[in-house]
Amino acid sequence: MNTRIYVRASTKEQDAERALDSLRAFAVGLGHSTTEYIENHTGTKLERPQLNKLLDESKDGDILLVESVDRLSRLTQDDFSTLKQRIKDKGLRLIVQDLPTTHALINATDDITSAVLSVVNNMLIDLLATMARLDNEKRKERIKQGLERSGYKPTGKKADTAKHKRIKELAAQGNMTKEEIAKAVGVGVATIYRVLRG
Repeated sequence: MNTRIYVRASTKEQDAERALDSLRAFAVGLGHSTTEYIENHTGTKLERPQLNKLLDESKDGDILLVESVDRLSRLTQDDFSTLKQRIKDKGLRLIVQDLPTTHALINATDDITSAVLSVVNNMLIDLLATMARLDNEKRKERIKQGLERSGYKPTGKKADTAKHKRIKELAAQGNMTKEEIAKAVGVGVATIYRVLRG
C-alpha cells in the first residue's frame, strides 16, 4: 500500500511544494511508503501531467493524499465527476488533510461505518469542490471587472523583446529603481515587474 501525495499550484510563481512537509509528516503517521506528485498547473483542467501519472501508477487500496479539495479540483461539475470516477476505478481512497472526516476512512474496518463515512465525505468533498470552482470563477470575474473599469483593453500585441532585454540590462546594473527603468525604457512599472519576474 502506498500514500500518493499530490500537491499543485496554478502558476510557476506559486509554490506548489508549500504544503509538502506537512503532508509528508501526515503520511509518515500512516506507516505507508509514499510517492510525491508535484505540479504547477491549473486546477480547472482535468488533464494534468502529474495527476494523470498518479492515476496511472496507483494500485487498488492506495491513498491519494491532498492538502485541501481545491488543490485537487477547481473543475466543472462534469469534469469533477469524471475525476472522482477515475479515482474510484483505481481503488484509491481520497484523504484530505484539512477535512478530518476523511481521516477516519484510513482505518475503518467495519463495512457500515465505511459506507456512512464514504457518503458523508463524498457530500463534503463535492461541496468543497463546488465552492473552489465558484471562488475561482468569482476571482476571474473580479479581475475582468477591474480591468474593464481601469480602461484596460487587451491588444494581442507580442512582447517587445528589445525592450525586455534593455529592462534586464538596466536592472542588472543595480543603480536604478524599477520606476526609473520604466521611464527610461518607456513602459509601465508593471511591465518591469513582469519582465524581471519571468
